Amino acid sequence: MKYIEFVIYADSSEELELIEAVLMSSGIEDSVVSDPKDIHELLEKKNAYDWDYVDESVLQLENERPSVTVYRDDREEEYEFLSGLSEKLKAEIPGCTTESRVVCDDDWKDKWKEYFKPAKITQHLVVKPTWEDYEKKEDELVIEIDPGMAFGTGTHETTSLCLELIEEYIKPGDYVLDVGCGSGILAIAAGLLGAEEVLGIEIDPVAVEIGKSNVELNGLSENVRVVYGDLTKGIDFKADLVAANLMADIVKILSGDVAKHIKPGGVYISSGILAELADDVGSVIEKCGFEIEEVRVKGEWCAIAAKPKTAE
Repeated sequence: MKYIEFVIYADSSEELELIEAVLMSSGIEDSVVSDPKDIHELLEKKNAYDWDYVDESVLQLENERPSVTVYRDDREEEYEFLSGLSEKLKAEIPGCTTESRVVCDDDWKDKWKEYFKPAKITQHLVVKPTWEDYEKKEDELVIEIDPGMAFGTGTHETTSLCLELIEEYIKPGDYVLDVGCGSGILAIAAGLLGAEEVLGIEIDPVAVEIGKSNVELNGLSENVRVVYGDLTKGIDFKADLVAANLMADIVKILSGDVAKHIKPGGVYISSGILAELADDVGSVIEKCGFEIEEVRVKGEWCAIAAKPKTAE
C-alpha cells in the first residue's frame, strides 16, 4: 500500500510544539516527531542507568533538523489538503519548510525498530525488544516487549515516568490495576516487581491481543491478565496500586472511577500529562478524593503519584 510521507522541518526544537498545534487544529493528531535535542539529552546520561549502548545510527540523528512527519493516503484530495496545510504552516511559522514523497508501507512500517534498543529505564527495569539480544546484570529485571501496533516501548517520557513511580511505590503482594495498558509494559513491570495479581484493561482489541502476547512472552500469565474493558463499566477489581498512562483529559475524566477501584492507603499513578497541565490535572485528582504525593517531571511531560485521603 502507498502513502504520502509529509515532512515539516523546523528551525528549532522549540517550534515543534507550534507545528503540532497547527496539525491538531487541522484535524491531524497522529504524527512522528524527530527532535535532535532528545539525542543530546540522552548523551548527557542524566542517570547512570539510562543507556548501556547507543547505536551509531542513533547518534547521527543529533545532526538532523527538527521535524514532524505525518502519513496520508495516496489520493488526489490528500495532495490538495497537504498543499493548503503547507501554506498554513509557512504563514504561521515562517521558518518551517515542508516536503512530501510517496512511500510504500514496507519502507517505513518497521523502520522504527532500528531505533528501539535495549534500555535500562529505571534502577532495576530494563526494556528489551524481542528482536534484540541483551545480557542482564544481577540486579536487573528484563521486560521482553514487542509493542506491535500498541503504544508502549518504555522509552517515551510518559512510560518511563510511570515505570519509575511503580518501582518506587509497589510492594510485594500488591494488587495492581493498569488502565489503558497498551502493549502491557506497565502490567508486566508490576508482575516482575512482585505484584500478587495484575489486571490490565484496554479498550482497543488489537492492543489487548498484543498485551496478552507480551505477558505470555515474559512468563507472567499466571498472575497478570489483560482484558478488553472500560474502567467505568463492569470492572470489579480493587487495587493497591493503579497506573493510568493516558492523556491529561482522560486522566481527569477517569480519576473519579479510579477512586472506586483503589484500596485505602493505595497509590494512584497517572501520566501522559504535559508538565504545564500538572496543576490542572492535580486539582481534579484532589477533588476526586486523593492527596498528591509527588509530581515527577521529565522533559515536557509529568507523572503524578497520589493516595486516597484518609478520613479525619
